[in-house]
Amino acid sequence: MTDASYRDAIFSTPLDRVASFSFDERVVACFPDMVRRSIPGYGQILGMFGVIAERHLRHGAHVYDLGCSLGAVGLALAGRLPADAFELTGVDLSPTMIGRAREIAAVESPDHRMQFVEGDIRRLDYRASGMIVLNFTLQFLPPADRDAVIAKLFAALEPGGILVLSEKIVAEDEQENAWLVERYHDFKRANGYSEMEISQKRTALENVLVPDTLAAHHERLAQAGFSRVTTWFQYLNFASLIAFKDKDALTGTKAATQDA
Repeated sequence: MTDASYRDAIFSTPLDRVASFSFDERVVACFPDMVRRSIPGYGQILGMFGVIAERHLRHGAHVYDLGCSLGAVGLALAGRLPADAFELTGVDLSPTMIGRAREIAAVESPDHRMQFVEGDIRRLDYRASGMIVLNFTLQFLPPADRDAVIAKLFAALEPGGILVLSEKIVAEDEQENAWLVERYHDFKRANGYSEMEISQKRTALENVLVPDTLAAHHERLAQAGFSRVTTWFQYLNFASLIAFKDKDALTGTKAATQDA
C-alpha cells in the first residue's frame, strides 16, 4: 500500500489521564504501523481475502468492508481479482479514515469499482451482497448491538454468500486466557512497544474494545441463520471466521433494511 504513515508512538509518553481510544487523526496517521505491530497475523488475514473471494465470490457481486479503515480489504481483493469481478463499498465512522481510503484506492486501484462512505454499520441500508467483511470491527460495537448487526448482514447476503469476521477473542478458561494475553504482550514487546505503551493503550481500550469468546461468535452466527461457520485462522487471542449462507436461503434484503 502506498502510504506516508508514521510509526505508532501515540502512547509513548506518560499521560496524566488516558482517554478512551478513538480512530482520530493521530491513529489514521500511524494506522498501518499500528495494526502491523499490534494485531498478530494481520497481514496473513488480509492476504487471504483475495484467495477466499476467488473461491466463493460470484463474479460481479457487491462486497461490503464494514469498519474499512484505510481500505486494505478492497486493495487485497483488487490485488487478485480483475476490475469487473466485484464492486466494493467500504464503510467507516471516521471521516478521516474514509478520506484517506479514497485517496489510497485512487492511486493503488484506480480501475476497480470501490467507494468509501462515512456511516454507522448498525444503521446502514444494506444492498444485496456476495461477501461482507468485518475485519476487527464488531468488537468495537456495544455487545448488546452485535446480534442485530449480524442478523442484518445475514439478511443482506445473497444465497451462497459469505461473511468473514475477524476479532480479538477471549478464552473461556481463565488460565488459558491469561496465558494468551501474556503472550500477546510479548508479541507487542517484540514489535518494539514499551511497557508504558502497552499499559496505556490497554487502559485506553477498556470498555471500548470488548471481545467475545469464539463460542459466542459461532453461536451468534448460527442463530442468525448461517449454515456453516469455520474458524479458519487463529494467532494467540486473535481469530478470523468464515460463515456461509446456504444457496437456497432467502436473500432477506427487505428484512435487512426495514429497521435501518
